[in-house]
Amino acid sequence: MTAHELIAQAPGAVTLLMSFGLAGIFCLAILEKFVPLFPSYILLMLLGLMVPDLSMLALSIAAVTAGSVVGGLGWYGIGWVFGPHRVRRAVASYGGCVLLKLSFYDRLADAYRRNHFWVTFSGQVIPAVRIYLALPAGALRLEPMTFIAATSLGCLTWNGPFLCLGYVLRHSGRDVTQTGFWLAIAIVIIEGAVLIAVSLRNKAANGREYHRLSPDRAGSGGKGPTRR
Repeated sequence: MTAHELIAQAPGAVTLLMSFGLAGIFCLAILEKFVPLFPSYILLMLLGLMVPDLSMLALSIAAVTAGSVVGGLGWYGIGWVFGPHRVRRAVASYGGCVLLKLSFYDRLADAYRRNHFWVTFSGQVIPAVRIYLALPAGALRLEPMTFIAATSLGCLTWNGPFLCLGYVLRHSGRDVTQTGFWLAIAIVIIEGAVLIAVSLRNKAANGREYHRLSPDRAGSGGKGPTRR
């Protein structure tokens, strides 16, 4: 689908909100967190296609990122107010209405047993996960400022490239949706590689620390057991 075809097929609500400028873009980003009508990368590229110049592009990226964070805080607040047990029961009963399965919710909640910042950050660049990750974060009462910081960085990492790509391709005849799909795959792969590298580095550092502090080595100065 070319840029002109994508713009022509944009839903009326999107076109209407876009007519309000940055305020409309901000509202669209919030709405996307609650009503995922189509893949977020398509919406972001559509916004980029409609941006007139570079200064507006920078402001649009800021507006979209702010809206995404506010939308995430909405889910976070719902989780915080109702708590883990009631949220889980609600997901079990009504999650299907918003395409949120209980098993998927449980996996998101389990992920927070690891590093809260990195789970929140990485979740913002994974389709589907980025929409609902804030719900278990709020239910588990994660530290709000850490959540906001990680969500902001993650949203910027996800939103920025697609808006820029839409802006670059707005006058080309390329298939915009296919290009956006491959960009999404590339972002997920790059982020996965970075997270694996960080995880391996942390494990190696922890292993060295454990080896240094082990009782046998600590008692013998690192030269093995002492014979009497």
